[in-house]
Amino acid sequence: MSNTSQDWIQRADRVLVGNYSRFPATMVQGRGSKLKDADGREYLDFLSGIAVCALGHCHPAVTRAICEQAGELVHVSNLFYTRPQIELAELLVANSFADRVFFANSGAEANEAAIKLARKHSAAARFEIISLAGSFHGRTLATVAATGQPRFHQGFEPMPAGFVHAPFGDLSGLEAMIGPRTCAVLCEPLQGESGVRLLAPDYLKGIRELCDRNGLLLIFDEVQTGIGRTGTLFAHEQLGVVPDILTSAKALANGLPLGAMLTTEKIAASLTPGSHASTFGGNPVAAAAAVATLKIVLGKGFLDEVRATGDYLGEQLAGLARKHRQYATGSRGMGMIRALELTGAGIDQGITLVNRMFDQGFLINFAGNTVLRFVPPLTVGRPEIDTMISALDQTLAALP
Repeated sequence: MSNTSQDWIQRADRVLVGNYSRFPATMVQGRGSKLKDADGREYLDFLSGIAVCALGHCHPAVTRAICEQAGELVHVSNLFYTRPQIELAELLVANSFADRVFFANSGAEANEAAIKLARKHSAAARFEIISLAGSFHGRTLATVAATGQPRFHQGFEPMPAGFVHAPFGDLSGLEAMIGPRTCAVLCEPLQGESGVRLLAPDYLKGIRELCDRNGLLLIFDEVQTGIGRTGTLFAHEQLGVVPDILTSAKALANGLPLGAMLTTEKIAASLTPGSHASTFGGNPVAAAAAVATLKIVLGKGFLDEVRATGDYLGEQLAGLARKHRQYATGSRGMGMIRALELTGAGIDQGITLVNRMFDQGFLINFAGNTVLRFVPPLTVGRPEIDTMISALDQTLAALP
């Protein structure tokens, strides 16, 4: 039997649900910033599993932690304590505003937990959550309802009640939506899925003040921006605003499924035994991978280098924008989540650009129908950035 990418794709197309538009490659191996497909073709990865493999593919320390834990204990349920889960929670608490951690399997599950906690902690009649236009909070039904992009709602209506969306960047508009049923505001300090849009510090501080004035909880969704992606462990650390509840996932276990909801002692007390749970959340193997990941991310000088390399990537993208004004207007982002802002003509070519880069062996994506998004491993080197920028330069130059 042949084992080419195309052979595997044909087998997949006969049995998998067709809900993804996949690239025509069957990935079989990853090391650092490189992936290899079943045909032996290599790719330079500036997507990292959509901001998941923060330390690159198969980081030796994470792989070692996974293998060692898999040889000791894989699962016992949350009816028992496990050492990796406790060690991970201690690391998260010691390096954040939080006192307590709940573990789930994904970002969507972590956001579900945050939504449920916000409702349970609030008075019975207060259940409504305000999120922002352009936001993305997950694919479960409640997190789809919380997501401020109508295209994700289409076909799944009616949406669960209790979610409204404030206009992005409009503090007065958000304030006008606060009513007697409101219990929380949910937002991403930097919206990744809608085009790497940073909430201005003053806007974020204004949201915090509105929450304090009206007795609302402030929930930060840092599923994509957490675990060092922006150059600090969490993005809000650079913005001067502290939430009441925070969600994390994606990079937390560097590729293994794991989500976390962090909160304070007082708020956490609202979740009593039996009120919420996750069968696999905080699984020992995933937790061990996350402990190894966090120890590296929190190591001396690591985040300094993320910020410096991220700034370098941003500068190179800005240079491309200056050179290709017909298609790009600038760059934006923080740390190692960056975007090349596109003009109308560039947006028309967005998917073409991604596909042509793929054909040359570079993985990037088109986010929010407005930008090219770059979320490489945090360990990506400047020579690898230069190689990608050179390819993108040539790809932009070849557009009609």
